[in-house]
Amino acid sequence: ARQEFSQLDVQLHVVDYEDGNHLAFNLQGVDLVISTVSGRAQINLIHAAVRGRVRVFVPSEFEGSISHRPDHHHHDPLDRGSSQALALLRNLARHAQIRYTVFSCGLFMERFHPSGLAYLNIGRGAAIANPGDYLVDINRATAEFADRDARGRSVRVCLSSVYDVVRFLVAAIDLGAERWPVEFTMCGDRMSLNQLVDTCSRVRNGSRRLTAPSPVHFTRHTRSIAELQAYISHFNHAGDAARTAYYQRLLATANGRYDFSHANLNDAILRSNLGEVQPLTLNQWLVIMLQST
Repeated sequence: ARQEFSQLDVQLHVVDYEDGNHLAFNLQGVDLVISTVSGRAQINLIHAAVRGRVRVFVPSEFEGSISHRPDHHHHDPLDRGSSQALALLRNLARHAQIRYTVFSCGLFMERFHPSGLAYLNIGRGAAIANPGDYLVDINRATAEFADRDARGRSVRVCLSSVYDVVRFLVAAIDLGAERWPVEFTMCGDRMSLNQLVDTCSRVRNGSRRLTAPSPVHFTRHTRSIAELQAYISHFNHAGDAARTAYYQRLLATANGRYDFSHANLNDAILRSNLGEVQPLTLNQWLVIMLQST
């Protein structure tokens, strides 16, 4: 078991995700499963949850909204078993064997931490763990992105910190899982990519940890949709999987994968009498992170 859980008042079970019988046994009496695994392990967990009579399953799908992903007729280059897990859950739900809810939060703000997502020990499997793996490198003061979508509109993203996502999940549980829709969307901030880079630049220049003798100006490599597509084709032909995936992430962002205009979980919590979750904006989160690192 992971050491960080050893001092918490929680029950721990070490499981083998390849052993369906063992998984199902450990899930007996559990009403809600929140998955943090992907791929084959998550598929096995879903099957075990059905056998263990779990009522609600939350898949490990916390960033992009499912409505903005390619449908099952089109290849999703960012898919890491997500489509298979969601298809399985949809089929099981149709037969009333289990209910499921996807919690979509836009982008994790932790992508823009000076140490990247790696400081939370996440993102390695998707190659987005390190600073500069996606859109902004706050240490080197560089950014690469498409600021306009295919229709010429400003590209926007929703953002949430990992810790606020946990708070939203707890609040949703207090609402009662029997009232959950197929997808909950939550958001701490929403902005254009230019505003995102402006925020990173402003906070970085106000940080004692990263401040240079003179103000640091972010180098922005602004791409068009056509340029991103050309880079993907070039690096794919060259056999460079890492750079291909890097530009596929930027293209997916430009295509609106991480943006939604309505955060229905924020609204549901506001309408309830359970108190309010006040998530951090990107500016607030960056200030806290840069002061504490």
